[in-house]
Amino acid sequence: MSGSGRRTARSRVRSVSEADADSLQQRRPALNRHRERSKHGSSIPIFSNANLKVVLGICFLAFFVILFMIHHLLNSVTEPKLPRAVTPLPAPKIVDLPQFQGEHKESLYWGTYRPHVYLGIRARTPNSLIAGLMWIGVKDGRYHLRHVCRHEDDLSTYGWTRHNGRDFGHQVLVDHGMTLTTEFLKSKEEDSGYGGDWAVRINVQVDRSKWNDEFGRGAQLFFYLADEAGNALDASGENMNIHENSLLASGSRSDIGDWQLHLKSTDNLEMHYAGFHSPHFHNLSDLVEENLATQIRKHARLQLSDSLDDSPNVLVFQIIGGFPFTTDIALISGTDSKSSRVEERINMLTGISLSNQLKYKEQQYDEKFEKIFHLAEKVDSESLSVGKAAVGNLLGGIGYFYGQSKIAVSRILNHREHVNYLLYWPAELYTSVPSRSFFPRGFLWDEGFHQLIIWRWDIRISMDIIGHWLDLMNVDGWIPREQILGAEALSRVPEEFVPQHPTNGNPPTLFLALNDIINGLKNNEFTAMDKSEISQFLERAFVRLETWFQWLNTTQSGKQMSSYYWHGRDNRTILELNPKTLSSGLDDYPRASHPSSDERHLDLRCWMLLAADCMHSIQELLHKERKPGMDYGSMAKLLLDFELLNQMHFDEAFGAYFDFGNHTEKVQLKWKELEAGHNYAARQLVRGVLERPVLRLVPHIGYVSLFPFMGRIIPSGSWILEKQLELISNRSFLWTDYGLRSLAKTSSMYMKRNTEHDPPYWRGPVWINMNYRILSALHHYSRENGPYQDKAKAIYEELRSNLIRNIVSNYQQSGFLWEQYDQTKGKGKGAHPFTGWTSLVVLIMAEAYGNI
Repeated sequence: MSGSGRRTARSRVRSVSEADADSLQQRRPALNRHRERSKHGSSIPIFSNANLKVVLGICFLAFFVILFMIHHLLNSVTEPKLPRAVTPLPAPKIVDLPQFQGEHKESLYWGTYRPHVYLGIRARTPNSLIAGLMWIGVKDGRYHLRHVCRHEDDLSTYGWTRHNGRDFGHQVLVDHGMTLTTEFLKSKEEDSGYGGDWAVRINVQVDRSKWNDEFGRGAQLFFYLADEAGNALDASGENMNIHENSLLASGSRSDIGDWQLHLKSTDNLEMHYAGFHSPHFHNLSDLVEENLATQIRKHARLQLSDSLDDSPNVLVFQIIGGFPFTTDIALISGTDSKSSRVEERINMLTGISLSNQLKYKEQQYDEKFEKIFHLAEKVDSESLSVGKAAVGNLLGGIGYFYGQSKIAVSRILNHREHVNYLLYWPAELYTSVPSRSFFPRGFLWDEGFHQLIIWRWDIRISMDIIGHWLDLMNVDGWIPREQILGAEALSRVPEEFVPQHPTNGNPPTLFLALNDIINGLKNNEFTAMDKSEISQFLERAFVRLETWFQWLNTTQSGKQMSSYYWHGRDNRTILELNPKTLSSGLDDYPRASHPSSDERHLDLRCWMLLAADCMHSIQELLHKERKPGMDYGSMAKLLLDFELLNQMHFDEAFGAYFDFGNHTEKVQLKWKELEAGHNYAARQLVRGVLERPVLRLVPHIGYVSLFPFMGRIIPSGSWILEKQLELISNRSFLWTDYGLRSLAKTSSMYMKRNTEHDPPYWRGPVWINMNYRILSALHHYSRENGPYQDKAKAIYEELRSNLIRNIVSNYQQSGFLWEQYDQTKGKGKGAHPFTGWTSLVVLIMAEAYGNI
């Protein structure tokens, strides 16, 4: 786009130049005739005053035209127009709405917004004061410093068992015989600074049967504070005695004023400290490890150096105590106020007062959970506790990120160097994350599923999150599908996966949540104030939703009317068995073997139906005038056309819906010998095509085949509905005792690796987000009058029971919810804890399906 913009600028320059030249040519004959006449009368040309003024005027004008042209050309080189891919949509930001300011914004200022670490606290501001916890664990007979959530740490369990998303959280971490319980509480007093105060309680216990005393009779914790703005932090003193003085550190910031960090404990604790000056905050554990290693070499002791760098902006406090022990740490803001009541506020956030408040918050969480989900009479106590942990860790996994996305481009000419990415504008994102260990960042298609739970829990938090996502939209209506913002997020992602592609979409699942919220409005599920704020939100969001819809409707459209296909598939690969469709969210789910613009992707067509239907509902709710070419009701009606859908995607022989594209089933991976040099041979798995592909339906039964069923497009009396129920309940296709598998056993791609290094992902395992949507459709058809009502109900009840039983059983055995579940034995697989869309098990327990 930037290149075409420059060509247009140059063409405009040429047109000005040519017009000017034509003008001068038209004037020259008159001037020559005047000169000819002067030859007969005088050797010196004589001009009249009028003609002289005209000539001077033309020269004056030409001078400024040339000057303008030079200036324009210079600017077109030195200051190129900002490419559209990284130009923000020129519309008011949703998060600037009054409802997200004031008390709401301040109440959410502090939080456990660093989900990638086991305990991390920060504010919702770019350069925050951040806090966190490290500890020394023992694995395989060796010491290890714990800080960042990692699979390789091999913790038995960790996660927020309760978290209300605002001011309270309770987390349990079990590390090879040692159990840490961390609790978080916020308090807003009249004298406190912006955002109020917060406290953390850390309790350490040990299971003697799993702990070897030669590794110590106590625990070593490291609590740190760092200022991202680079402000110097003051440690309280060289000799730390918490029984004489609870003050650990102090400092000052423009947002919260003067602040103090205090530690209180009734146990006998030993304290050490270290202060660092560092511009980097994604590797704080490296600073601690290096300091400890130096101390071990010099003094043969595992303790911090009790020293400070000049103007330290990172302070780490080592807390050593015998098993068991408890310590309370409180940050008090606004201590510069004359009536700050510091001591009183410290006492409120430590000791017995903190215990009472935490107990009350826990009770409050349980009561709210029951009021929203009504599980007490629907599931057993084990399932109930898993449900609370699922919601708690989803809310506790909400993070705040700030930075610039990298946007992939094929080539950018800036007359100095060629680069392969652009930087998006600096932006903030308040979002929940799928997995604190493996995916601790925002994912667009996951977020819609997350919000199905979060809006029911706290509608304001949900709208705040959705607003942050929509505010990331560029001028074309594209939103980067994966958000990797800031150094901490970047440090967790391989470089080749960082750039986002502005041609590629992602399922618009935010419409799932918005559709659900609108359905809640219709059913009077909100208070008058909630209704007003939701309407204001939708009014502000409408232009962004409309632009997003139009981007999807144009850039992802297919050759045939009402057809769509996911852009971004690699049609040149020789390494993939079936080129991945990452933009669909279903990664390696089998599509046409040879990507082309002739493809028709069934799932995207159904996502567009959801989006059009939701846009139509918002249009009616807000009494919006229908613009030409933006009649969402007509678009939804077209996409709901059952006969047209069947013509494009239905295969009568299979009784199933399929993608369409340039396809052959005769594709395989073969080992190929490569010359590696120095007489060494190497092997590589290379794709071999044994048959020429043809345009056809792609015969793979799986989740994509069920999208028309999930979207409730199939009439309740149609024989096609019966065929879908048979596909679902048949063990040879999708049915297992643990949920519906993602791809039928009969598929040629079932459990096949896609490359040498890519094991099957969406080619068999059970995924909870798709099972939830299928359950929702079964629940719908079980209540619709028709010949298959009873069959739908029986399948629904058994599938729901299987899913709940397996997820709860896995949680009890492993301590985690999982990204996916094995279709043969039901064992959890992939990332864990995965309390993103796997948390939908709570809605399955509650039988809360809305209108999706």
